[in-house]
Amino acid sequence: MKPLSGLRILEFDGLGPVTFAGMVLADLGADVLRLTRSASAGAPVFADVGGEVLHRSRAAVAVDLKNPADLARVRDLIASADALIEGFRPGVMERLGLGPEVCAGLNARLVFGRVTGWGQTGPMANEVGHDLNYIALSGALSMMGEPDRPPRPPLNVVGDYGGGAMLLVTGVLAALLEAKQTGRGRVVDAAMTDGSALLTSLFHALGARGMWSEARGANLLDGGAPFYRCYACRDGRFVAVGALEPQFYAALLVGLDIPAAEAPQFDLPAWPALHARLAAIFATRDRDDWADRFSGTDACVTPVLTISEAPGHPHNAARATFVDQGVIQPAPAPRFGGEAQAPTPQLAPVSLHAALERWA
Repeated sequence: MKPLSGLRILEFDGLGPVTFAGMVLADLGADVLRLTRSASAGAPVFADVGGEVLHRSRAAVAVDLKNPADLARVRDLIASADALIEGFRPGVMERLGLGPEVCAGLNARLVFGRVTGWGQTGPMANEVGHDLNYIALSGALSMMGEPDRPPRPPLNVVGDYGGGAMLLVTGVLAALLEAKQTGRGRVVDAAMTDGSALLTSLFHALGARGMWSEARGANLLDGGAPFYRCYACRDGRFVAVGALEPQFYAALLVGLDIPAAEAPQFDLPAWPALHARLAAIFATRDRDDWADRFSGTDACVTPVLTISEAPGHPHNAARATFVDQGVIQPAPAPRFGGEAQAPTPQLAPVSLHAALERWA
């Protein structure tokens, strides 16, 4: 049995973080019903973006929330749910007649999870935006990319998934634990600006101590340190070097045949020259040659694998980090008891009537 078995969660279909959060909760065993727009309500918007990966482990239920009969059935589902999650702009659920106060009247213990870019309140709450905009405002984006160039988008993992979906999941689970004790649910306001700001906590702490510069590429963890960055290899592929601790740095120098006396680790003025030296050395061999050379050492050097290469790496294969269910995809995480779990494939769509019978 999975940890969240027995929990019932309604997911109001959307893009980005709410879809990822629904997948995570379903992977953990929750009975998640994904409410999608019915054909009568108009063509679905980006309905297939998640495909069989992000929509796995749960069934879709087509609804027309402007249809009084469908709306009444959705309210019946809410009355039986432990939580709902939605990612609409502020006020949309209220205009549909499904705001938190209405839902609390139907089900006092319901946890109402909301994820947006700017949050439910604040002067920008009703403005449009995307992941990149939210992490820009939180300060996170300013630290990413090469110096003297515009910041580089870090995919959508920092705002949508890290600061949005994972904080939504954390908040919903915390509120569910409280509701179990008190019988009262809560509204969870997960904003990607808040969440991505939270992810930068370490750098605020370092900055307060004078240990972090706002200049990109000048710090310990942003590529400024020659022993914590990626390098190009002879074959055009890359290795990642993460030799932060002195003993790991020493092992790196041994593997590169550099005498320790020639390269003190924290001689900051010498970092540019050391970076150039390491770059020249790594360019003399192919990526996998370097991976073999450093395998089993403490140098913290690993190959940078593409997403098509990663499933075949011996470590990932041994742990079943990826699974093939017609589409190769990451397996559910984290693990419980050490055993890998294969995700349940996307379930067949069910009708509103069938969904109500299932939760009766």
